[in-house]
Amino acid sequence: AGRRRVPGPVSGYLRVGLAQWTPGPESAANLGTAEAAVRELARRGCQLVVLPELWLCGYRTATLGADARAAAEPLDGPVQRRLAAAARAAGLVLCAGSFPELDGGQLFNTAVIYGPDGELLLRHRKACLYGSEPAAFQPGSAVTAGDIGSGIGRAGLCICFDGDFPETARALRRAGAGLVLHPSAYEAAAENWWDTIYPAQALCNGQWWISANLHGGTGGDRMLGGSRVIAPDGRVVAAAPRHRDLVRIPELLVADLALGDELATAAAAGSPLWSPPRSTEESG
Repeated sequence: AGRRRVPGPVSGYLRVGLAQWTPGPESAANLGTAEAAVRELARRGCQLVVLPELWLCGYRTATLGADARAAAEPLDGPVQRRLAAAARAAGLVLCAGSFPELDGGQLFNTAVIYGPDGELLLRHRKACLYGSEPAAFQPGSAVTAGDIGSGIGRAGLCICFDGDFPETARALRRAGAGLVLHPSAYEAAAENWWDTIYPAQALCNGQWWISANLHGGTGGDRMLGGSRVIAPDGRVVAAAPRHRDLVRIPELLVADLALGDELATAAAAGSPLWSPPRSTEESG
């Protein structure tokens, strides 16, 4: 039998891939799962891949600090070198989710983006820590945006709860980010927030939002899944499953985005939302 042709990106479109799953307790196994997901999404022709928040150690509230400390490494540690190599081998842009970054004895929840040559393009330390996270991590202090190349242009990077705040999306808008990459560990109990906040962020700021979320678990640590691609007019154009118990084999979501065309359409229709009248800016 002949080899099945792997479909590539549609001309003029950006093919993005997202992966969601339930991390186990072993970081080595979680790394293997992530690398396999990147390889498969590359096989499907993806030019940009996004992974969830803290997939290396998992997100279990009661043990988050200990789990993060056990998996922690510096920015140039062995796990990050392997992820950079995965991006290089696949020839794609990899938003490798977030990991516990060890820096001078302090832990940060840090998201990274690697380019097709394996170079580090962006790093973001989670600024808005949620729930028990302040006991485990130090907060970052910056809004993160930059050019990630490959025809994608300027992107913003934030982590889970960072993105819940209108100020984050607006600051990224002002920084020139028309695309926001959003690794997350969003719990099932906050499903209404997930469904309400993010289409509004996209619409009100004329941005693509690409959110890769953890999926599965138990009790209060049960993650929603529902990884999504949201267009600049607030439409959800692709979404992954939700509300499953344990997802050990990654669920993969692939979508072709008319990236620039949709941004231009949103700017023509919605720019008053991010360019308020001068009298509004000066009042208060």
